[in-house]
Amino acid sequence: MSLWLWILAACAVSYGVKLLGYLLPESIFDDPRVVTTANYVTVGLLAALVVTNTFAANSGVAFDARVGALCVAIIALILRAPFLVVVIAGALAAALLRLAGIG
Repeated sequence: MSLWLWILAACAVSYGVKLLGYLLPESIFDDPRVVTTANYVTVGLLAALVVTNTFAANSGVAFDARVGALCVAIIALILRAPFLVVVIAGALAAALLRLAGIG
C-alpha cells in the first residue's frame, strides 16, 4: 500500500471520528470527567508533538538548535510573554544557534 493511501485512510478515519463527535448526545459532554479527560488528552498530545519535533532526527534522538529554541520558548512562557514573542524568541534562538554551528 502506498503512502498516499495511508494518508487518505488516516484522513477518512479522522473525519469519521470528528463526525462521530457530532452525533454523540450533549449529556455526555456535561460529565466533568469527560471534560477533564479531554483537557488532559489535549495537553498530552501537544506535549508529545513538541517532544517528537524537538528531539527526533531520522530514526534517533538529536540534541541540536531545536532544543535551545525550546528552552528559550519555555523561559519566555514562564515570563508570561505574549505568544508572538515566544515564537519569535524561539525562532531567533534556533537561528543564532545554527549560525554558531550548533545543529
